[in-house]
Amino acid sequence: MSERKDIDLAAMKARLLAMKAELETLTHSHEHDSDPVELDQTTQGRLSRMDALQGQAMAQEVARRREAEIRRIAAALKRVEDGDYGYCVSCGEEIELKRLDFDPSVPNCISCARDGEA
Repeated sequence: MSERKDIDLAAMKARLLAMKAELETLTHSHEHDSDPVELDQTTQGRLSRMDALQGQAMAQEVARRREAEIRRIAAALKRVEDGDYGYCVSCGEEIELKRLDFDPSVPNCISCARDGEA
């Protein structure tokens, strides 16, 4: 694949790095949100513990999704470095520029993304 001329790679790389930095900052600022919940009944009532457990589960899911997004961004940055950025990782066709503008870390063209959802 040859490098696409319709994409400003420097701008896309800068956006990807900014997105990654923001997610990493959020990860560090919320790292204690999923700490174990104290189950001592003398300090917390049953409903408070249930709320705390639910909050812990939600924080763990948010952290999992954030980490997955960081991995997607890292993969996109690797494609930039390898000269494969802007091409679908499944079929090799060009990813529409509007799709990349919306989400610079997207790995697939719209056709392959639709096929993957079915």
